Amino acid sequence: MAFSSNSSASSISLDTGKGHSKYTSKQVVHGYTKVKGKSRHAMEDYLVAEFRQVKSHELGLYAIYDGHLGHSVPDYLQRYLFDNILKEPGFWVDPKKAIMKAYRRTDQVILEKAPVLGIGGSTAVTAILIDGRQLLVANVGDSRAVLCQAGVAIQLSVDHEPNKPSERGNIEKKGGFVSNLPGDVPRVDGQLAVARAFGDKSLKEHLSADPDIQEVPIDSSAEFLILASDGLWKVMDNQDAVNFIRGLTDPQVAAKLLTDEALSRKSKDDISCIVVRFQ
Repeated sequence: MAFSSNSSASSISLDTGKGHSKYTSKQVVHGYTKVKGKSRHAMEDYLVAEFRQVKSHELGLYAIYDGHLGHSVPDYLQRYLFDNILKEPGFWVDPKKAIMKAYRRTDQVILEKAPVLGIGGSTAVTAILIDGRQLLVANVGDSRAVLCQAGVAIQLSVDHEPNKPSERGNIEKKGGFVSNLPGDVPRVDGQLAVARAFGDKSLKEHLSADPDIQEVPIDSSAEFLILASDGLWKVMDNQDAVNFIRGLTDPQVAAKLLTDEALSRKSKDDISCIVVRFQ
């Protein structure tokens, strides 16, 4: 469904929704909101928020893709990554290895379809919640996952900024460079402001699509998870975002309030936000 924001910042049409687990003993609920930014290009953010029954397990599947350079992620690719992760025979034995393989395979498919999809690419942050008890987070780029644990914000993803020593070293080792013009952010080959992403065929020789992966248990101290594109994180830090919604029990309301607050703080980028609450 969709409704209009009542934020004083704008009256922008929002895409929003919610869902809840059905089979796990630990109830999980999620809500999401997606809003088009003020840029002239079409909406480049896409998200996935759903539950899926696999064998005897219930999985919460969450993803945010933030396209760039006019790149968009078509519907069939939004769930392609999760489909490939879960098809890996070794997922239940070594989930991190399965996630790495699926990220690389997804990147290859996007590169092969560059003539149709365009020359750009997309960042991604994904989370797989297994039976409400085990969380696997992976990302490429600067979309972010933040866990609220006993009121403390814990970042589970890695912002792949080109000027970080490890990222710059990898880029330069592959023959690329990182430029930082006055008044601008560091960019790979003077073009892209993230060191890892799907696609970007013209930069792929110097650009990685290998995700950073974190695995954490969800115990009684875990309150909720926020996944959001950088349109939110450009204007809110992790603890600020956690504090802003901690008293809310409805994750859909929480996701919308975070989006509204980012707009009120003059974020001009597309914003996608998912909040997953562990009851």
